[in-house]
Amino acid sequence: MKEKIKVGYIGLGRRGTFILEKCLCDMKDVEITAVCDSYVPHLEKANQIIRGKGLPAPAMTTDYRDILNNPEIDAVFIMACWEGRSALAIESMKAGKYTAIEVGCAFDLGECYDLVDTYEKTGAPLMMLENCCYGRREMMALNIVRQGLFGDVVHCAGGYHHYLPDCELFEGINEEYKHYRINSYIKRNCEQYPTHELGPISKVLNINRGNKMLTLSSFASRGGALKQAAKRILGEDSPYAGMEYKQGDIITTVITCAGGETIHLCLDTTAPRPYYSRNFTVRGTKGMCTEERKVVYFEGMEEEIENNEEEMYAKYDHPLHKEYVALGEKGGHGGMDWLVCRAFIEAVKNGTNTPIDAYDTATWMAIAPLSEASIAKGGAPVEFPDFTRGKWLNRESVVECKYCLDEICVDENTPIY
Repeated sequence: MKEKIKVGYIGLGRRGTFILEKCLCDMKDVEITAVCDSYVPHLEKANQIIRGKGLPAPAMTTDYRDILNNPEIDAVFIMACWEGRSALAIESMKAGKYTAIEVGCAFDLGECYDLVDTYEKTGAPLMMLENCCYGRREMMALNIVRQGLFGDVVHCAGGYHHYLPDCELFEGINEEYKHYRINSYIKRNCEQYPTHELGPISKVLNINRGNKMLTLSSFASRGGALKQAAKRILGEDSPYAGMEYKQGDIITTVITCAGGETIHLCLDTTAPRPYYSRNFTVRGTKGMCTEERKVVYFEGMEEEIENNEEEMYAKYDHPLHKEYVALGEKGGHGGMDWLVCRAFIEAVKNGTNTPIDAYDTATWMAIAPLSEASIAKGGAPVEFPDFTRGKWLNRESVVECKYCLDEICVDENTPIY
């Protein structure tokens, strides 16, 4: 086991800089050895953050190959924009590095197959940093499901309900640097951001470990809200106010699974809405949980119950969150960012596979191109690839550890901080 690991960091946009500052820089067993971004002001800001934490200045580069070619670096965080992220991950694995890739989707299925092929050839672990897998509500649901208290799970739902024009799509768009998501909304019509709830749902349903996704059907409403937002934010004369966006305002996706379960996903990011929600829902033959009313319900309880999550946390909180809440959460998004980064770091230190592995990563990234194909066919079902190539029926044993997402593991020896 390594006591301290050396990290190379690629991509210093808003999300990349946040994770660097709020998580990795505060981890005493992590050394930020080198950072990379093509935009020099981002490098300068990262250097200020790292030095401001009292840490040694890292090597700074605009060429990612300087990081991949450094034999001292154990692990690479890839926080670059969606386009090219998979190619960077593939090069990182070929260089023998543990590779963490930020949340996002593929542009075609070839990317997903290439990621899996590279993992299988190199043995270098790959992990999507899907922080919502470590959300308190999601982990409590996993704990309840593994205890069998919901009975047989038959359906799960979730979404990304987050109004983005003000905070991401048009933010800083008239400046030299702009958010890369807007290009995808111009060019594509698909489920662009499914993993926040598909990740936890996949773990609940044992996807790639005894279960798999069979078909996917996606439907898109017409667009229109982005034009209205652009007029309000950027003005009537802005080219974005007259842009023809391919992206529909609401995307609805239904997935069928080998175990007979269904999954419902929704992308809702451009039409005005008053609040953020992931609408995480698990339905079983003996009970359910749902974010909508913040309720965990078991057969026989009163029907109008709501807002009982705190009571249920006291009974069914995941062991990881019991400890985490007692210590005091760190990092962003209610502490999920810290936990997902720790999950990756602990795997690197112990030389084990990651809790979200290459097969999970490829499966979740495939949603965008599959949904794009289905929408283009009027919602017709498309076959979901099996990136495990049959191994989902008989996988290797899970890595039992504090951050395991397949089984409920109690580990009091590995510190969170």
